[in-house]
Amino acid sequence: MFRGLMQAFLALLGIFVGYELALIGVPVLTTVLGITLSASIYISLLVFGGITGGIIFYFLAPPIIGRLSKLMEWIECRLQRMPTTDIVAGFAGLLAGLLIGNLVSLPFGRLPVVGPFIPVLAIIAFGYVGMNVAVKKKEDLWGFIAALPRFGRDKDKDKTSEQPEGRAIAPKVLDTSVIIDGRIADVVKSGFLEGPLVIPNFVLQELRHIADSSDTLKRNRGRRGLDILNRIQKELDVEVIISDRDYDDVVEVDSKLLRICQDLKGKILTNDYNLNKVAELQGVQVLNLNELANAVKPVVLPGEEMVVHVIKDGKETGQGVAYLDDGTMIVIDGGRRHIGETIGVLVTSVLQTAAGRMIFAKPKAAVEKAM
Repeated sequence: MFRGLMQAFLALLGIFVGYELALIGVPVLTTVLGITLSASIYISLLVFGGITGGIIFYFLAPPIIGRLSKLMEWIECRLQRMPTTDIVAGFAGLLAGLLIGNLVSLPFGRLPVVGPFIPVLAIIAFGYVGMNVAVKKKEDLWGFIAALPRFGRDKDKDKTSEQPEGRAIAPKVLDTSVIIDGRIADVVKSGFLEGPLVIPNFVLQELRHIADSSDTLKRNRGRRGLDILNRIQKELDVEVIISDRDYDDVVEVDSKLLRICQDLKGKILTNDYNLNKVAELQGVQVLNLNELANAVKPVVLPGEEMVVHVIKDGKETGQGVAYLDDGTMIVIDGGRRHIGETIGVLVTSVLQTAAGRMIFAKPKAAVEKAM
């Protein structure tokens, strides 16, 4: 049906084109040849030109329609893969470019010979430039629109609840490691994280592959990650956005995470040490859950006393190892003989490492005996 209508339309277009060409060409031809045509012959030539154009366009219609169909399918495929924000920004930029091109080309429209073509070229050029600029600068445009004063704003609204300078809270993009870790749900529940949580679709796909793994440990970790996401989405009062953004030119999930953070002007939530360093090099702000956990651990100073349970021997001769409730390791010099006992110790030094905090101590009884 569509192809038939298009073929008929192209045939009518061919009739119009053939008639117009005959209308222009017949007088020129008669002037060159120096002959005079009667009205009936002149009309016959016009009709012949229209019929010829219609026949030519009718037989050229199938390949033209085929090319147009492929072009429309390609455009539709590209539009489906583009984010909605890109489509809206591109359309707005196209309209602005067409308007500017039309206004700029008005003074040149009356020029001889080239006058009729200048507006067409200007509209095409400015429309293309406007569309591209709007898509590439969409984040800046949305930020500018968000910063504009809104009409009808409640004057009695509490000013302390507004963000300074009208800036929106940066979204937090979750990676696979922080989801599987599970502590993110408790952090979100505590209310220390503001703004929406963005979970890219490619992260969900990676979690699903881990949950379907033949390895029992990996499978359990993947399922726990999916359970954590369900808990965050259903039980906690926080906005969760499942993003469909993807980057076909990028293979690694970590690189895609950095790209989406740059596009959304967001921050990445991770436990991955390597991803943390790469993100810092690329200028992406990082919220590392391990650093947060280390930051909220209680401060222990040399000379403080504590009661611990020695559970195993250390790497060096005579050392014993104990742990605090938050998992901090305590290395006790001379504590090997107290394995399995609960003893009092005195802190001698504290070492902060990338993996966490490590405390060195000595048994209190041994210190007092030495004194």
